[in-house]
Amino acid sequence: MTQQHTDSPPNSGKVDLAEEFLDRQTTLGKVRQTLHRYPALSPALVLIISVIVFGLLNERFLRVENLSLITQQVSVVGTIAIAQTLVILTAGIDLSVGAGMILASMVMAQTAVNQGIPALVALLIGLLAGLATGAINGFLVTRLKLPPFIVTLGTLNVYLALTLLYSHGATVRGSDMPGLLTWTGTTFPIGSVRISAGVIVMLALYLVIAYILGRTAWGRHVYAVGDDKEAARLAGIPVNRVLMSVYLAAGAVLAICAWLQIGRTNSASPNAGLDLNLDSITAVVIGGTSLFGGRGSVWGTLLGALIVGVFRNGLSLAGLDVLYQTLAVGILIIVAVSVDQWIRKAKS
Repeated sequence: MTQQHTDSPPNSGKVDLAEEFLDRQTTLGKVRQTLHRYPALSPALVLIISVIVFGLLNERFLRVENLSLITQQVSVVGTIAIAQTLVILTAGIDLSVGAGMILASMVMAQTAVNQGIPALVALLIGLLAGLATGAINGFLVTRLKLPPFIVTLGTLNVYLALTLLYSHGATVRGSDMPGLLTWTGTTFPIGSVRISAGVIVMLALYLVIAYILGRTAWGRHVYAVGDDKEAARLAGIPVNRVLMSVYLAAGAVLAICAWLQIGRTNSASPNAGLDLNLDSITAVVIGGTSLFGGRGSVWGTLLGALIVGVFRNGLSLAGLDVLYQTLAVGILIIVAVSVDQWIRKAKS
């Protein structure tokens, strides 16, 4: 009769449960449970502390004009980060969001200026271009079963090449475009603050996506797929259909972001926004959305985008070189991922 051996001691399960119970009783354990339950709480605290610190370091930081400028600066990255959030919630990642946005913006501008197509129609054609980028990514992930990282790393280069081929590397100036295409860059006063139309569009998009994720069956399916694809499949959720719809939704958001980018820079350039891929991931991660999927919110992403904007603006007012601003954002990413790993150990 052979004796069976196991790698774990007989009462390891009881020990784990005891450690988890004790962890929940400590102050640190309660903090971790709270952050696990409310992912947007930690970025909200970071944003408040950052505003206070930079306000103390430089009195110009808290001036209304400067705070208004920060909101306008984050409108593009804040919008493109919505698309990134949708993908990351499903435990994927999209390295092609910036390239897809640039392609959609060039399609809008070129069709309106060079082909003489009405502005509204040009916007719709740009929307189709954004949807096409999402459809390609979604097809490769769901049908060919390729990892999202590899797929979007490849399509990043594909979309950039298509943009250069389509535009011949030429920039379209805002003065040559119809007013509708540059409308998102117009500003108007709200009290003593000037807000751009692009900021309003961004906030409206956040409201819509937050409602869909929090109040609809589709939103619950997105979280379920990101948390555990196999469990979601066993529960009857059409995983591939959900993933495809997520990439299509991300593509539509990219097209809207392309419209905001044109208004923000008053031009459409094939070389604009190349760093938005990493900036969008930065906003999502700092905003508390887990890179492993299934946890996070778009409101956290908005806070993450604002944190990045506050850091860049505050460090710039402090007279620090752009390299140090990039260094600070890099440190923020590492800290945010470390905190996410720590929070994930908490049990719901």
